Amino acid sequence: MSNAVSHSVPARVSADPAEEWEAWRAGRHQALMSPTGNLALVETRWAPAGEVPDAAEARADRPETVTVTTLRRTDLVTGEPEHGLRFWDADAPAIRHFERVDVFPYDPAWVLEASYTPVAGARSIAFEHIRDNGGSRDLVVPGDITLTVDGRAYTLSAFDDDGTLLLVFGDPTNGDTTYGAGRFLFVRRTDDESRVVLDFNQAFVPPCGFSDQYNCPMPPRQNRFHLPVEAGEKLPVFRAGFDAQH
Repeated sequence: MSNAVSHSVPARVSADPAEEWEAWRAGRHQALMSPTGNLALVETRWAPAGEVPDAAEARADRPETVTVTTLRRTDLVTGEPEHGLRFWDADAPAIRHFERVDVFPYDPAWVLEASYTPVAGARSIAFEHIRDNGGSRDLVVPGDITLTVDGRAYTLSAFDDDGTLLLVFGDPTNGDTTYGAGRFLFVRRTDDESRVVLDFNQAFVPPCGFSDQYNCPMPPRQNRFHLPVEAGEKLPVFRAGFDAQH
């Protein structure tokens, strides 16, 4: 494919890409530690079918550090909407024990340009989720991302995450040096609607790597790379042997 790039050809980057990457890491650390960051989620509670829980009522008599928010999903069996609550604690054990997220060194070779082809009307693709016992949920994929990595052509599916393309991908590092269920990457659009940038240095551990109260999508087959993607985040590190999967 004539407009694809290989792993050995980096995309155009800013004058100080490593400095921008360090700023991204600092922002990421701050977001993880925030009162409603990934580390703060201590409970996800789903209401019985047909019920809509009251967040304010659930928040009553809780410590000041607790925030309660609402969420919604579709029941895999009935197709009906389910409503739930999430409980976040700014003083959660995961926050108190969190030290850092280990990362690979910055590598400009993993900043790749790719072709982007919108799909008329978009399409829905089934993504298996980590806590659905093999079930899948349809997510909207607005277009195809095509590129060549290490001589192999890929057509990747990134779904629409509140207006941003989010790529869920896997590679041979998963379960070894990186999170076992794969990693996430926000796809950066360019001034050219037919081109996007994949900066794998900003690949990150999904929310379920910090709390088992999340239900993260897993990489579909087409999003699994054949070679190790040695860029981006590896695994979270906690003090005193704390396990984030609380």
